[in-house]
Amino acid sequence: MELAEYSDYAVRLVNTEDTARHTDRLTSVEAVRALFGEALQSARRVTEADVTRFRSVRTRLRAVFAAADDGDHTQAVDLLNALLLDFPVSPQISGHDHLDAEGRPRWHMHLAEHPSNATAGYAAISAMGLAFHLTAFGPGRLGMCQAAPCRNVYVDSSTNCSRRYCSNRCATRANVAAHRARKRLGRQAAGEAADATSSTGDREDSPVSRLGSDGWRR
Repeated sequence: MELAEYSDYAVRLVNTEDTARHTDRLTSVEAVRALFGEALQSARRVTEADVTRFRSVRTRLRAVFAAADDGDHTQAVDLLNALLLDFPVSPQISGHDHLDAEGRPRWHMHLAEHPSNATAGYAAISAMGLAFHLTAFGPGRLGMCQAAPCRNVYVDSSTNCSRRYCSNRCATRANVAAHRARKRLGRQAAGEAADATSSTGDREDSPVSRLGSDGWRR
């Protein structure tokens, strides 16, 4: 796995909570295990105690994204450094499950965590993944969805740093809302113009407007 891909662990964990709707999918051992994806060996270490611990790490990871999204990059780095200190990892060269066409290992960097529990292992690779992405591409690549009320997070990997939404669904919803807002403003402007025209016409037809300079009515 490329180091940048570890940042997906952080995104998956943070997005188990919908802060706008006050819903939380992280309510069971099975929900926690699902976050590990194909890392089945790590998932098997999950216990009931990890549910609460994962929620605590989730809160800290969300704070990193929130600070970066607000433009407070120093705060985002400080929060991330605190996570790296609390959940350290050791980089190792690995070739498992990555073979080329001739069956030889495709060597890559792998993060070997030394966890006392499943939460520590997951937090370690999440924090390291975000750290790698942040230092390689900048804190501005860590964002929060702009399609209100959604507050899901994302890691922007676009070439021009243009991502603003967590998913295509939210992007479509935001575009539709913006289109409707423009139509409402257009109708409002047209209505105000019509009212202004009508008001001008009423003044021209009034008795006062038909009086000449000598005071006689024309």
